[in-house]
Amino acid sequence: MTKFIDVSDLVTLVSKVGVETFLQEMHDYIRADFLKWPDFDKCARTAAHSDVGVIELMPVANNERYSFKYVNGHPANTKFGLSTVMAFGALADTETGYPLLLSELTLTTAFRTAATSAMAAKALARPNANIMGMIGCGAQSEFQAIAFKEIVGIQELRIFDIDKEAVQKLKRQLRMVAPTLNVATSDSPEDCVRGADIVTTVTADKAWATIMHPDMVEPGMHINAIGGDCPGKTELHEDVLKAGSIFVEYEPQTRVEGDIQQLPADHPVEALWKVLAGTAQGREREDEVTIFDSVGFALEDYSALRYLLDKATEHNIGSDIELVPKLDDPKNLYALLTARQLTNAIAV
Repeated sequence: MTKFIDVSDLVTLVSKVGVETFLQEMHDYIRADFLKWPDFDKCARTAAHSDVGVIELMPVANNERYSFKYVNGHPANTKFGLSTVMAFGALADTETGYPLLLSELTLTTAFRTAATSAMAAKALARPNANIMGMIGCGAQSEFQAIAFKEIVGIQELRIFDIDKEAVQKLKRQLRMVAPTLNVATSDSPEDCVRGADIVTTVTADKAWATIMHPDMVEPGMHINAIGGDCPGKTELHEDVLKAGSIFVEYEPQTRVEGDIQQLPADHPVEALWKVLAGTAQGREREDEVTIFDSVGFALEDYSALRYLLDKATEHNIGSDIELVPKLDDPKNLYALLTARQLTNAIAV
């Protein structure tokens, strides 16, 4: 049987584990898999782009497990009462191909994105970083704020969004779930990032946007750019990228989808996994500007699915479904139909 986790199951699981613990443990799973980076068969996601959004498939595998995620990105969806990003995914046994888990990944993606952001910041930001400015107060923002508080140690958060209702939504939610975090609203992006140790840009508009200009960058700042994640979608001015050391997940994918799509193909970047493994240098100086140009990579979803299966099994959450048939004779698939026909004939 295949474990199935729907949205309700995931909410139950998170409530049992706790949001902070859920983020921390998912961070640990992602970091452990990044340290095994060379063991994975990797490729950039397959994307079907349209004028209004994108639908993508994100596969990755090693000798033990295979996973994929189906995910969309449609910025105008909120007009129709739908999420900008929706996702589901599966985890399978590599040796047999048997599906072990089918799960929602919309809510899970928010957790894994926040955990990955915090993992990168912990490796690249200054050790004493405690002030973060966040531009964008949409669906990802609460997760980012809590992850940076719990994993990185952020104590003060400044927030800005052109949507004032989103700003108030974020402030209200954080007051409930992270009451010790000092949250302040800002009147402009410039005011939001002034004096910040870490800047997170997490906007959703599918456009060549410039959320952060060169005059907003300060010495020693770490920039967590996670909103630019497809061709033609950016958040950082080209000169911001040139002002710092850039770190990425899977370079072939980030060259096409990340903010570095603005730069020449030979502009140097470093793989985050190498920094985590200690085979490449992260931050070299106190005043160095570091940039995590994150587009989201399939290995993070693999880790998230692996974590979900372990925790759901531990807490007996989710249901077992017959996603693929169980056969007495693996060479006789048609027997499933004849068995039903026989049952119907007897009933008549």
